[in-house]
Amino acid sequence: MKTLLINPVLNKEIKLRLRSLKSFLGILFYLVALGIVAIGFIYITMMNSQAGYIRPEESRMMFMVLSMVQLGLIMFMTPGLTAGVISGERERQTLNMLLTTEQSSTSIILSKLISSVAFLFLMISASLPLYSIVFLYGGVSPGVLLATFGIYVITIITIGSIGILFSTLLKKTIVAMIATYGVALFLTAGTGFITLFFMSAFFYGNTTNIAPYFMIMTNPAFVLMTVFEPNIQEEFFTRTGIELPFWITFGASFIIIAAASLWISITKLRPNMKPYRRGRKKDA
Repeated sequence: MKTLLINPVLNKEIKLRLRSLKSFLGILFYLVALGIVAIGFIYITMMNSQAGYIRPEESRMMFMVLSMVQLGLIMFMTPGLTAGVISGERERQTLNMLLTTEQSSTSIILSKLISSVAFLFLMISASLPLYSIVFLYGGVSPGVLLATFGIYVITIITIGSIGILFSTLLKKTIVAMIATYGVALFLTAGTGFITLFFMSAFFYGNTTNIAPYFMIMTNPAFVLMTVFEPNIQEEFFTRTGIELPFWITFGASFIIIAAASLWISITKLRPNMKPYRRGRKKDA
């Protein structure tokens, strides 16, 4: 287990990714974008408020806006950081050298994943001071903050695993990146549209339909909204007849997707080599 988590591949990837100027500039612009959203929200709220201060419900709304913006940035950045980790090695013609080392396929895949998501974890950790503004005005409990960041972590790991899967299966980085962005788009916008279609087409009277529940449970934006607004979850319980909290099914389904993606990546990283068998010489 120690060799899987501490190995030359992970050491190299961490150093190359976190020591570069581009990484620090990325974190800087990420925080600037979130800061502009937070300051802009405070400014607009103060200008339109007759009381001259931010009320707890307005602070709660700011937390929701910040969280949704950060989730959107995560969904946008994760495929770009993970979809080229294996295909990039292949394009630089360094993958064969990497495969000839003593590192196992599991070690290589996990090292690539950890080094990629570590940068994203650093970014969302760096955004915590911005969330302290919300606690200054009230309206949000620490439990909601922990649930929000828990959804971030699960989403990053799962989308990152999908990116590594496509990077392993597809030869071109651009193709792997497009495929990963397509999956991320389906998990957000696609599942949302399909759920709306099911709810508008098949719900009438007191009937229930479980299909929307299983479709929307893989949508991180919707699950995040149920953390903010529990009434949305209660409405789905009534309409679908399923009373299992979305955060449980979301976490379980995403963990299964991540595990399956990593397993396929590990098995497909090295080609299946058939053992060489000597044939018997036949007498002429």
